[in-house]
Amino acid sequence: MEDKKSIRGEVRRRIKLMSEEEKQSSAAVIFAKVEATEAFARANCIALFVAMWDEVPTTEALERWRNMGKRIVVPRVEGDIMRYYDYHPDKMAVGAFGIVEPTGNDEIRADAIDLMIVPARAFTLGGDRLGRGGGFYDKYMSLEGFRAVKYGVAFGCQIFNSLPTDPHDIQVDGVFTN
Repeated sequence: MEDKKSIRGEVRRRIKLMSEEEKQSSAAVIFAKVEATEAFARANCIALFVAMWDEVPTTEALERWRNMGKRIVVPRVEGDIMRYYDYHPDKMAVGAFGIVEPTGNDEIRADAIDLMIVPARAFTLGGDRLGRGGGFYDKYMSLEGFRAVKYGVAFGCQIFNSLPTDPHDIQVDGVFTN
């Protein structure tokens, strides 16, 4: 099994080879699969993320899900922790790590989230995940009261048969890919 750093580098290399059209068409397939789940149908509050260049694009899903009447919340990094706030396209700004984040002040409690869409550098289809190394999602999903169904979203090139994991790593309940 490869070490975490080399897997992250390999995934980055693979995603660089994808065209913007491939990324967008993959995102459409991935989010259609998520939308077909019972967890999505039942969810009132969905935690999504604003994608960076090397993640499954979320722009279409953010807007579509908002227009479906779902409450969409997105993360903001504050020091070494991540918090969620309501998604309003006109109340976003570049924040930590160059990521577009919400500027609001009304934090959403962890127990209010029904479904969380989780990015990562790599996944196994069994739910193991390898993040960017900051532990932000692991910390959040470990919060007292957190009860959301957790779905990972990834391009096919981010799926591995096995990944190195640590005891604090939180698995996702399902992984959706193109």
